[in-house]
Amino acid sequence: SADILFDVAGLAETVGSANWHSPREWNMAKLPFDHSFLPLYADHVCRILAAARGLSRRCLVLDLDNTLWGGVIGDDGLHGIHVGQGDPEGEAYLSFQRYIVLLRQRGVVLAVSSKNEDETARLPFRRHPDMLLREGDFAVFQANWNDKASNIQAIANTLALGLDSFVFVDDNPFERNRVREALPGVAVPEMPEDPAEYARTLSAAGYFEAVTFSQEDLKRAAYYTGNAQRATLERQSGDVNAYLASLEMEIDFRSFDQTSRSRITQLINKSNQFNLTTRRYTEADVAALEADPDVFTLQVRLRDKLGDNGMISVVICRRAEPVVWEIDTWLMSCRVLGRRVEEAVLLELLGHAKRQGTIKLRGVYRPTDRNKLVEEHYARLGFAPTGKGPDGSTVWELDVASASLEPPPLAVRRPGVEPPPVEAVR
Repeated sequence: SADILFDVAGLAETVGSANWHSPREWNMAKLPFDHSFLPLYADHVCRILAAARGLSRRCLVLDLDNTLWGGVIGDDGLHGIHVGQGDPEGEAYLSFQRYIVLLRQRGVVLAVSSKNEDETARLPFRRHPDMLLREGDFAVFQANWNDKASNIQAIANTLALGLDSFVFVDDNPFERNRVREALPGVAVPEMPEDPAEYARTLSAAGYFEAVTFSQEDLKRAAYYTGNAQRATLERQSGDVNAYLASLEMEIDFRSFDQTSRSRITQLINKSNQFNLTTRRYTEADVAALEADPDVFTLQVRLRDKLGDNGMISVVICRRAEPVVWEIDTWLMSCRVLGRRVEEAVLLELLGHAKRQGTIKLRGVYRPTDRNKLVEEHYARLGFAPTGKGPDGSTVWELDVASASLEPPPLAVRRPGVEPPPVEAVR
């Protein structure tokens, strides 16, 4: 299995190596560090374990006035706010913006929730010469007079992310408490009064811990920005199919391979909402699946005229009986919900199953506290219920020959995958 490294030396440096090491405790019990730092050590271990299980936060929602700059843009005007080199307050906010830019480069999605007039709130991002953050860095920009909790809920709906993916930063303790009470799933750090401590405070909280970085992580912020644009287009269109056709979608089906193995493993371990079984596999497990002749695998990518969504779905099927495929894993990124991708994936599975002489597809839904979204997934796709387990799991089956689905409006590519028979995807 893949190793995960914990930089203990780096942690020790945050409190000072001389403080970290206790000669007395080493001599008495061979303790590697002073026992007073055990909570700090345990916290960092738990962060790493949580990141490996896909529990890191994905979206940072920011207030504006006295959070990204000093002052109130509506009262002080463009040239009255403090941000930039030359004075301690301005440099403090600039330092915080610099840290946020680094988060975005790592794939953290940025959004704004500000009580402000929309045009006024956007002005510093468009015209202030010292701003590091720009309007295009934010996937969603909510500047209005609604309460912050309502805005964050709207942002979550637009991005198709669960509230447990969000961190909210605001200098105002009233707003922080309001969001904590209304949206307990959102992480709300207690911010210090001095903006010079903002970056250190947010970093120390460890919300965005990660154990791996892939090229798709680096592009994630852009994916969600494109998703917000798609949501806007959908609201403007009255016909869903016409809207989907206007996106000019292209779906890409491939078997698992070494090149994408790390990203596939990451998706398997991070996906919680659109995940039928939430089984977890290491990179070594995924490599073994690739080599198993009784396992069928698919990695699915999606692009459209607004951008590349990257890898958005993973499917693993096992031959449970000579003529039955059991869907071991089926997960999908929530950012492509409502685009009929699951129908396209099922059509692909049916084609390959028929080609290999499979008569039935069998799927299992194992409920968790986070995947209720897909409780009716198999029912919506035409599977029939065949059983129920004591843990609340349900079993579903679909006859390959009689399955009937209308192909969604997208083009299909299969690089490295032999195409299924034409009659299976009509």
